[in-house]
Amino acid sequence: MADYMNQLVFGIYPYVALSVFLIGSVIRFDREQYTWKSDSSQLLARAQLRLGSNLFHIGILGIFFGHLVGLLTPIPVWHALGVSAGAKQILAMVAGGVFGVVMLVGLALLIHRRLTLPRIRATTKAMDWVVLWLLLAQLLLGLATIPVSGQHLDGSEMVKFMTWAQRIVTFQGGAAELVAGASPIFKLHLVLGMTIFLVFPFSRLVHIWSGFAAVFYALRPYQVVRGR
Repeated sequence: MADYMNQLVFGIYPYVALSVFLIGSVIRFDREQYTWKSDSSQLLARAQLRLGSNLFHIGILGIFFGHLVGLLTPIPVWHALGVSAGAKQILAMVAGGVFGVVMLVGLALLIHRRLTLPRIRATTKAMDWVVLWLLLAQLLLGLATIPVSGQHLDGSEMVKFMTWAQRIVTFQGGAAELVAGASPIFKLHLVLGMTIFLVFPFSRLVHIWSGFAAVFYALRPYQVVRGR
């Protein structure tokens, strides 16, 4: 039963979450483009928004790209760059800790703002609260993994998670077995992270796609406008 649950959660659930994430985002954009926005509350109240939003976005972008590069860059590439598994482990702990604290301060300000300002609280949807608490729980779990990672400074545990993520995205078998013996806090961190991808298309988080699309918008060819 334990092996079955491990395979279900870490071998099958990742594909369920990623499928919903990608297909759901496409359907959301195709059918509900008027809801494809961040629902900014700046017009209702500016209190704590600029500081909280800036800190939150700096933190979450650092964490996202840190995880993306850290997990999906093949190990031989790190070795070719002269970065050992142990050095990468320490780098991940330090960078993750710094960006995590920055994000935590920003997220705390945004949550406090929504809880204490009546106009903001009245316009906050149920899914907004789901996402906020999910992000907070995931962030706290991530910060809590740092002391646990400190017990494996040789990078051995980190290499398991890197191999797991790379096997998932390349559709290789045997991924779930790699994390079977991992600490429960890491497993919960992985599950919650996949769950955020699962709820992504149903929340305001879809506006992140527009942020990536803005890069291509900036590179578009200029328009030729003729005068009459």
